[in-house]
Amino acid sequence: MNHRSERHGADLLVIGGGTGGVAAALTALRLGSRVIVTEETAWLGGQLTSQAVPPDENAWIEAPSTSPSYAEFRNRVRDYYRRNYPLTAAAAADPHLNPGAGVVSRLCHEPRVAAAVIDEMLAPWLASGRLRVMLRARPVAVEVRGHEVRAVTVRGDDGMEHELRAPIVVDATELGDLLELGGVEHVIGAEGRDDTGELHAPPNADPLDQQAISWCFAVEHRPGEDHTIAKPERYEHWRTHVDPFWPGPQLSWTDVEPIGLRVRTRPIFQALPTPNVPFDLWRFRRVLAAENFRDGTIDSDVSLVNWPQVDYWEAPLLGVEPDAAERALAASRELSASFLHWMQTEAPREDGGEGYPGLMLRGDVTGTDDGFAMAAYIREARRAVTEFRVLEQHVGVESRGRGTGSALFDDSVGIGHYRIDLHPSTSGRTYVDIEAYPFQIPLGALLPVRIDNLLPAAKNIGSTHITNGCYRLHPVEWSIGEAVGALATFALERRVPPRAVRADEHLLHDFRSLLTGPLGLTLRWPEHVRTHHWSPVRAEEDENVPAR
Repeated sequence: MNHRSERHGADLLVIGGGTGGVAAALTALRLGSRVIVTEETAWLGGQLTSQAVPPDENAWIEAPSTSPSYAEFRNRVRDYYRRNYPLTAAAAADPHLNPGAGVVSRLCHEPRVAAAVIDEMLAPWLASGRLRVMLRARPVAVEVRGHEVRAVTVRGDDGMEHELRAPIVVDATELGDLLELGGVEHVIGAEGRDDTGELHAPPNADPLDQQAISWCFAVEHRPGEDHTIAKPERYEHWRTHVDPFWPGPQLSWTDVEPIGLRVRTRPIFQALPTPNVPFDLWRFRRVLAAENFRDGTIDSDVSLVNWPQVDYWEAPLLGVEPDAAERALAASRELSASFLHWMQTEAPREDGGEGYPGLMLRGDVTGTDDGFAMAAYIREARRAVTEFRVLEQHVGVESRGRGTGSALFDDSVGIGHYRIDLHPSTSGRTYVDIEAYPFQIPLGALLPVRIDNLLPAAKNIGSTHITNGCYRLHPVEWSIGEAVGALATFALERRVPPRAVRADEHLLHDFRSLLTGPLGLTLRWPEHVRTHHWSPVRAEEDENVPAR
């Protein structure tokens, strides 16, 4: 194997160019650091891009409390469409333009647009030489001496290995890879109630209790045409297999409503909403709505399929041998392909017929040859054992009591909100979808207990299996990465290890002043927001509830 050692004058090494990794790099660059970023796929952005997941956001995402850099990203997405697409006059003038008019978010957009916007945001730093990006490079080894990461080796598609070094290393990988490679203390799967005391944790720890992954894909619909894909090898398995907690085979319009666990039937196309099904699957994560574009320019809507039917919970990715993890990834992709084939050939239609052969994969939207995302959507990673662990008792409405609000942290470095949203798991557990208060991101959850210069910046922070369910979404991961990038730069300037910033009240004060001053971050929700809660019965209609 070819190998070479590289440093390139970097202050910060970010392994993993997902949502948190991009935010960490961008923040550090803006504060004067030199940065190397590595990413396994061909696109930076993670769940926004290579995993093809339109952003899941909170109800206050358009408010001034949103991170200015995340707000800039969102504004740039809208401006990208205004500059480059043939929008209708009404769509172009809409300050809250939603290109796909999707239900899941106020801003449903194509993954490729997010990738282009991220490239725009990083372009000045690439031109200056302060940023180096290595795409299609995955970490394969971590050198640790004492309490410090000394080097990370990444391997490119060409087989070349690069040994990268910097004073501070960020693990922004989708699965927390550096934690395992470096022997850093971490947890996988579900902690037990006997450990955490969490109301919705299982009684005992189960490392193999991990959230479902999903292999998303983009489709448009061309009635009268036939774009049917070949039948996947295990199609009959997915067509007939029924898990005990699910109402039938996943290749169906029938699934489970996450909050109340009621069985529902929601088709891909539905002419009129009903009380039980206020929107169809097509509009759920639609990323291009033809109605937003001038006649004759956009022939069809484009929708991203990240629906319950493609949640893969058959086998875990973590705590198993590499070949077993690869088989699970392949099976996830096969499930998605099987669902597409079923929709094209057997799915019940509103008119009484079967199948929508006009469903056509759109690889240009996902940056792939076949229309499937570059990578699986990962909901749960290895989680670092950190100085502080966020529990359900800190954020859960039921655990804390209605009207009390989330816990307040003196070391808050950001804010976020989402329901505690756990998808069905590899242990055979169904949805755990419960209300959470708008919360803070405590610095202690970003500091591993032993390693001085490694910082988690994605789904690998010091949360639990339960609280990961609300800390894992796009804007929260961005805010985590932003705090990590700022912390790394601040610690280097003060010539102290990152953990010293939390340990010293004067350093912590100065660091938080950096966050609220030059970076313009909000570190505490307004009180009426922090204590906000609602009835799940009204969840579909409440204007303050973020769409699932």
